[in-house]
Amino acid sequence: MCRRAAPRFRKALSYGAYDGALRELIHLFKYNRVKPAGRLLGSLLEEAVAGTGLPDSVLLIPVPLWRNKRHTRGFNQAEAIARAFASLKPSGSIQLDTSSLARTRETASQTGLTRHQRRANVRGAFAVIKPEKIRGRSILLVDDVMTTGTTVNECSRVLLRAGAKEVFVATVARATKEVGSELAMTAAHGGVQGHA
Repeated sequence: MCRRAAPRFRKALSYGAYDGALRELIHLFKYNRVKPAGRLLGSLLEEAVAGTGLPDSVLLIPVPLWRNKRHTRGFNQAEAIARAFASLKPSGSIQLDTSSLARTRETASQTGLTRHQRRANVRGAFAVIKPEKIRGRSILLVDDVMTTGTTVNECSRVLLRAGAKEVFVATVARATKEVGSELAMTAAHGGVQGHA
């Protein structure tokens, strides 16, 4: 199973487990719009990525939201975290790109879906709009939480197909309760690092 469904991304990094205070902080930001929490989440992401050997020049791309969800929520939490992360880096060392990757259709919530249902749910839900900007580049794909990795894997697939050199994933949190053996499986493929 692991060989058949090997992740498209090279490595996934997370600051910590999606529970306790970290989960509460993400919820305050994402659902209660406590905007100052975004800067803190960006700094936690920076801490997770620091010293991991990522290429010096990466293109930072947040996982896009469907336009209706973005309108309802008022912002894209992945984009806000990516902006906070980028602001902590030396000027010019990292480029934020919020226009090359787009969500092309609405998807159902991934909560409660099986691994197969999650893959079917996001298949074809993302597209690269500006392939010339990502061609030959190392990409750092950013999201708030990674559960099974299905969403970031689909984003990675379309980025690589459009000519990206490689894709790394960075999230603030990694859901561990739902994942079980999938965490070990992904780690076996160059996968997941985290900070407690």
